[in-house]
Amino acid sequence: MCADEAAGSTGPINRTLYGRRKGKKLRTYQAGLVSETLPQLSIDCSSPIEPAALFSEKRDEFRMEIGFGGAEHLVHEADRHRSIGYIGCEPFINGVAKLLTQVEEKELINIRLHHGDAREVLLRLPDASLTRVDVLYPDPWPKWRQRKRRFLSEQNISEIARVLKKGSTFRFATDIDDYAGWVLARVLKSSHWMWQEAQIGERPWQQAWDHWPSTRYEAKAFREGRKPAYFTFIRT
Repeated sequence: MCADEAAGSTGPINRTLYGRRKGKKLRTYQAGLVSETLPQLSIDCSSPIEPAALFSEKRDEFRMEIGFGGAEHLVHEADRHRSIGYIGCEPFINGVAKLLTQVEEKELINIRLHHGDAREVLLRLPDASLTRVDVLYPDPWPKWRQRKRRFLSEQNISEIARVLKKGSTFRFATDIDDYAGWVLARVLKSSHWMWQEAQIGERPWQQAWDHWPSTRYEAKAFREGRKPAYFTFIRT
């Protein structure tokens, strides 16, 4: 890490966020949630982040989902495990609006959000503060010249290792073979990880994936004939 990007620092975080930030116009109800509810759930990334301080009630542990998309998985997890605190990061405002709708409907008080680059949160979290990080179907940036845009760079994978407690899990899913190999190469070259399992082309119903719900990205992969891959890595 750079000196001004040390964990818990208050220095600037220089990061370019790629990809679109907004899609079709939000419905009136969604726009109201973004205006009124999002500020209440948003995480302040201008100073060190203590997960326990984000929630009004005591939480058993803390997990993070990076790029939650349409929020199907994050909502499923938070609804099943209401004693756990969840941090969701997503730059796409339409995905944030969908999550806020579910937070309202299901009365989920165990989710906090960052509408922006997940690295801004990672760099402010203390060492060994989370028990799981999920990165599910991230943008693969498939062209060679675009690979530098992939979120799971060696540096970001190192940050994920730093914020995870020993014995905790990093879960990764993709339907792009090249991205799977890209991540495997970077994870396995590090001494911080043990590769626990991988499942290719089938939905991961094992206990480790906690009854994974169907998401739009997974459905698209199967519809277009691609075989998703699901990986679980343990922080050593």
